[in-house]
Amino acid sequence: MSQTVDKIAPGYSLFKQDEYQDMMANKRAKYEEGFDDAKIKEVFDWTTTEEYKELNFERKTLTINPAKACQPLGSVLCALGFENTLPYVHGSQGCVAYFRTYFNRHFKEPVACVSDSMTEDAAVFGGQKNIFDGLENATALYKPDVIAVSTTCMAEVIGDDLNAFIGNAKKEGHIPEDMPVPFAHTPSFVGSHTTGWDNMFEGIARYFTINEMDNKEVGSNGKINLVPGFETYLGNYRVLHRVMQEFDTGYSLLCDPTEVLDTPADGEYRMYAGGTPISEVKDAPNAKTTILLQPDQLVKTKKYVEGTWQHEVPALNIPMGLDWTDDFVMKIAEISGKEIPASLEKERGRLVDMMTDSHTWLHDTSFSIYGDPDYLMGLTKFLQELGCEVKHILCHNANKRWKKKMEALIAQAPGTANAEIHFGKDLWHFRSLVFTNKPDFMIGNSYAKFIQADTKAKGDEFEVPLIRLGFPIFDRHHLHRNTTLCYEGAMMMLTTLVNAVLEKLDTDAMLLGKTDLSFDLVR
Repeated sequence: MSQTVDKIAPGYSLFKQDEYQDMMANKRAKYEEGFDDAKIKEVFDWTTTEEYKELNFERKTLTINPAKACQPLGSVLCALGFENTLPYVHGSQGCVAYFRTYFNRHFKEPVACVSDSMTEDAAVFGGQKNIFDGLENATALYKPDVIAVSTTCMAEVIGDDLNAFIGNAKKEGHIPEDMPVPFAHTPSFVGSHTTGWDNMFEGIARYFTINEMDNKEVGSNGKINLVPGFETYLGNYRVLHRVMQEFDTGYSLLCDPTEVLDTPADGEYRMYAGGTPISEVKDAPNAKTTILLQPDQLVKTKKYVEGTWQHEVPALNIPMGLDWTDDFVMKIAEISGKEIPASLEKERGRLVDMMTDSHTWLHDTSFSIYGDPDYLMGLTKFLQELGCEVKHILCHNANKRWKKKMEALIAQAPGTANAEIHFGKDLWHFRSLVFTNKPDFMIGNSYAKFIQADTKAKGDEFEVPLIRLGFPIFDRHHLHRNTTLCYEGAMMMLTTLVNAVLEKLDTDAMLLGKTDLSFDLVR
């Protein structure tokens, strides 16, 4: 089992060595007390049946492999998108370690986030002392301009009052009186990562504008505000910048973590790289309007923007695919008073050309999809435009209002009209769906690779390949730099989808003398 500098093996080949194989066989034989292979196969086969699916969907009190993360994770991502801002979580150290490693594995970058390490005594007596020490230490060690505080389950269960605690920390001199400390209550036991992002953004917007509205006038700065919501494709932030710059109009992208999550390896560590300047947040009420790019997840933000900033939020969908990007581009043209740039018209034409080129292979190809609410709306719309069939749409962190919107959307195309829509369901439900009504492909994050492995275990003819779109992507590199929004994002998603179809076709047609009649060089 030992490794030497001359022979270092990665995990997969290492575990194939005789020593590891013997060790695992010994463990199974002496300690696991498992069932024999026949019984395991019997139970496995039963879990792929319609009978088991009906039992599975009757579950009320158990979640198996949730298709969502918790609120504080979303609040951390939101805080990372503002200049010189340190995310701070009032809760246990283990929770913050989870958030950081989750982002580390997805972005392949170090992620700054501090915890005030609440333990058993804080659970009994409250966490005010923790937040006093934590804010003081964070300010001294990391020297942020802003500290954005959110909470975990423990702090919420015992009822810690962030507003009071932060105020007391300033009064007692733990941090300067003028230190900006916006906050949001983000209990992990309700909502999801998208809710947490929304709560933190509303908290930041409120902190920097609620008491400064007297001298604000809608439209006075001539800008358009863009609020991205929980967004982990860094290319999406960059494409939004490009689109607005090509319009040559003033804008503020309110939250932009691209630099801190994609810093170069040049010998310099940047804890606070890039981010939306706080000055732009303070000036945001003076914009002409605010566009919410993922409106289904930005409920509190919409209420605050409309109620306090007095902005008329345009009724737009997420700008994914062709039609909804058209709506976004035309709305920017309308608000800015500018002509649609020729460069965007040309880009749109290229997308239409790509869709035409790929139509042969994507038409009637069936997909089962899962993810966040707005993303699923946009993806479904784009699959309609490509002539695809959608069999299942599962969103763990959606609600009845979202389901009603999705029902109206799927009715617009024959390929999606019969799609099953499920909200509040997890990936074990999704597994039952793809076993009992097999699609050609799944689209989702890395966790569905275990479902693909299960379908293949039943037999090659049952395998449902996974196309990785969404968050998190742990088992592939650099996909977080891709784009899914606007015409550029549609091109990238289309490329991913059609090449997955062609890769599967090659795999199925590769057996010499048997299936290779269609193993063609040109597709």
